[in-house]
Amino acid sequence: MQMRQKITREKIESFRIYLRENEKAAATIQKYIREIELLSEFLDDAYITKEKILRYREWLRSKYQARTVNGKISAVNSYADFAGAEDCKVKFLRIQNRPFIDESRQLGEAEYRKLLLTAKKMNRERLYYMLLSICGTGIRVSELQYITVETVKDGKTEISMKGKNRTILLPKELLKKLEHYIEKYHISSGSVFQTRNGNPVNRSNICREMKMLCTQAGVDQTKVFPHNLRHLFARKYFEVEKNISLLADVLGHSSIETTRIYVAASVSEHEKILEKVNLIL
Repeated sequence: MQMRQKITREKIESFRIYLRENEKAAATIQKYIREIELLSEFLDDAYITKEKILRYREWLRSKYQARTVNGKISAVNSYADFAGAEDCKVKFLRIQNRPFIDESRQLGEAEYRKLLLTAKKMNRERLYYMLLSICGTGIRVSELQYITVETVKDGKTEISMKGKNRTILLPKELLKKLEHYIEKYHISSGSVFQTRNGNPVNRSNICREMKMLCTQAGVDQTKVFPHNLRHLFARKYFEVEKNISLLADVLGHSSIETTRIYVAASVSEHEKILEKVNLIL
């Protein structure tokens, strides 16, 4: 029996509590709430039914790429679980893994270095060290809070996210730079990267600051966001050590298939492989 209910503000807030109780990351909660608000707008105060969710999936499909659609459907299905309406859940779109990725969306190493140099020139020291920390370790932007004065002294940090725990080693060169930053700004304890109020910086702080660098650095703004630093780390790591299982552990991925997306060859690299095959006579 399909649920006969509407999405209300009260139910959205209850869903937020449900996600917290299920130990979802703060960024995931924010995303899921945003997606359910979007679904609510689409339904326009109508009751939720399986048929309407299927129509919503088709509407999403007309506007977004398949992976984006599946991310949105994941939030919808989670809401259906919360509301006791498992019969309203819908399947994800089928996606065949591509052997190569669109390099126009990748942040290259040269562009990353431009961002670092520009941050230095603009005296944006905190941003400079945040870029180094994310790209030097492959951590998520939400995990930056785990780089603390204490973990810098220890040389490694324990990250607990999405119900999983993993240890991240901090490279020696990064440790030296962070120690300098901590000493210069007299940070005695807690998160290395703090706001003026002493709270750990959040995703919006970092994204905003990164976008401000783009014009000065001459880097395409569409490539500049924290997750692309994580992708760059993954590609460079895989160049050195072609062990995708180990890389998945370092990145905190549950599935190696997710890691494969990070290290897929670019279009130009794929073209070079095709040329080497040399079967066009």
